Amino acid sequence: MAAPSSAPSSPSAVSSGFSSVVSSEAELRELYREPSRLVKGKKVARLDDVTRAFIAASPFCLLATSDADGRCDVSPKGGPSGLVKVLDDRRVALPDLNGNNLIDSLINIVGNAHAALLLLIPGKDETLRLDGPATVTTDPEILALWDNELRRPKAAIGIEVEAAFIHCAKAFRRGQVWDPESWSDYEGAPDGCDLIVAQMQLAKDPADLRAGFEEGYRQGLADDLPI
Repeated sequence: MAAPSSAPSSPSAVSSGFSSVVSSEAELRELYREPSRLVKGKKVARLDDVTRAFIAASPFCLLATSDADGRCDVSPKGGPSGLVKVLDDRRVALPDLNGNNLIDSLINIVGNAHAALLLLIPGKDETLRLDGPATVTTDPEILALWDNELRRPKAAIGIEVEAAFIHCAKAFRRGQVWDPESWSDYEGAPDGCDLIVAQMQLAKDPADLRAGFEEGYRQGLADDLPI
């Protein structure tokens, strides 16, 4: 691998640790062709009936935020189908369920009021992305939207949709994400307990953590249910 350039071509390359850094949209367009008119037109600023049905079926999404300095964060969110609630043709809401209390996403939104959601439906290769201004809300009417499914959250994330569009299936098909025959290939891959022991340099066997993790998951999921 080439060593980092000693004479970076732009300020962004100075601290990147990488050479041959692309630093402008013009340079990017030398590498990539212009998207087709169909692709450009697939971003819409409304939630039509079919988009609403996709959201209502989705039990899992990834929430992307960034802090005031642009440092990014992505967090998985899961629950019953329709976890993300459509409020009208431009707004959705996502409950903040119990977690590790780092609240990175919420802190980011308070400091930089933008977010994106990538919604998945198990077994389907296409995903739906929603982008737009975001807020953290404690509006009782919004928090009550999950009362029949989940314990009422302390807060919810509201997103005003500026762009809704479908990502194509290629990424999921390249990764064989929904292909059960491929899953055995990853049986020896590290799991969360392996990562924690390595990252925190713990003098523990990862197997000793797993029982505690499973109990924590069981209790946490039980705590999500209505009282």
